[in-house]
Amino acid sequence: MHSEDDYEASLQDLLAAGAWQGQDVWVFAYGSLLWNPAFDVAERVPAVLHGWHRAFCIRVTRFRGTPEQPGLMMSLIPGGSCRGVLQRVPGATVLDRLRKLWRREMTVKPPNTPPRWVTVKSGQEAVRAIAFVANRRGRNFVSGLTPEQIANVLCRAVGHWGSGAQYLMQTVDHLERLGIEDSNLSRLQRHAAQQLLDMRAAGATCEGCD
Repeated sequence: MHSEDDYEASLQDLLAAGAWQGQDVWVFAYGSLLWNPAFDVAERVPAVLHGWHRAFCIRVTRFRGTPEQPGLMMSLIPGGSCRGVLQRVPGATVLDRLRKLWRREMTVKPPNTPPRWVTVKSGQEAVRAIAFVANRRGRNFVSGLTPEQIANVLCRAVGHWGSGAQYLMQTVDHLERLGIEDSNLSRLQRHAAQQLLDMRAAGATCEGCD
């Protein structure tokens, strides 16, 4: 687990790398930060991050999984593009609000999803923002799974935050409200919905999936 010094050093190092001097900071939201940002958001702006895409690629044994039935969480991996939302943090509150975000997003050491600066397009404007991306060298990184295999995990893994299936459905729902369609997530949602129907027909249960 990270210590308080670990969190503070990580935050200060990233802000220094971005030459932060008290100005507003933007955070790129693409998954659960869309509906549960962990801090008060001053402004939201649609945006596109080129060179990265969403993927269920982080194995979790807490939150939406257990050691006996690990789940999968979403992160960003290289390739393609990702439509999401820029969330503005006012300069005067950056340290306080990002400290909360760091503790929410970085739960193990080394982090599964370390923060980094990325360049996001909002309309014709290029904006520097913070995004949490997959640590592809981390012990919890998973790759090569088919949509059917991912759906199978999401439909069966449940933790104290709920099920993986809920997480998928909430993400797709919030993207749709923003007028954003992610074809990969939509396809995965169809696989998950079918698996849930098959499980229910077979008498199996998925706690928290309703």
